[in-house]
Amino acid sequence: MLNMDTRNELCKYARKIVDSGLVVGPGGNISARAGDKMYLSPSGFALEEIEPEQWIEVDIATGEVTDVGLRPSSEVLMHLFGYRQKPDMGAMVHTHPSNCIAFTLVERQLPIMFPDQAALVGRTAYIPYLIPTTDLLAEAVAAKVNEASSILLGNHGLVTTGRNLREAFYRTQVVEESAKIYLSAKAAGTPIPLTNEEVAAIAALESEDYRIQLLQKMK
Repeated sequence: MLNMDTRNELCKYARKIVDSGLVVGPGGNISARAGDKMYLSPSGFALEEIEPEQWIEVDIATGEVTDVGLRPSSEVLMHLFGYRQKPDMGAMVHTHPSNCIAFTLVERQLPIMFPDQAALVGRTAYIPYLIPTTDLLAEAVAAKVNEASSILLGNHGLVTTGRNLREAFYRTQVVEESAKIYLSAKAAGTPIPLTNEEVAAIAALESEDYRIQLLQKMK
């Protein structure tokens, strides 16, 4: 079965990622889970070029590519190991946002600075530079997916996860905006992050809880 709902959803968010300037050219890769399969971007394609039938179906348990023809993204192991490690993960978005990459060149830990970041993302993990497409990077990301929904990759980019593509995409946008805000604030002075108590208070808001639940349900 082609599972067109998942494939069309991937096309939709692939275009959103490109339109938001989160990747350049054929960079980045995204996937979504449907049952015991994941659907992943093919190798060598710019995300906006991918047609619904071209997303690569991969069996999560075995790693077998159950489609024929195109090759999966070279980061297939990163996605595969992530789904195996976090069973409730419905999507993974890997992008190369310019502010996130710039941030990793000068800093390691991205502080929580504003309410949307606190509510939608929370803590962002960090992995020092590892060669892309390798087992080492895939294993490092898999080790972090249960700790944080966003992971900065040193000198490389960003990985976000979510219960669906919408949630993972929004997290990508918020982390990129967070990196931009931090770099701007750092250039002007000393950034003042939210305290742990302020972050906890935001998480406790009924309105934020409702928004998060809605985000997880909607496409």
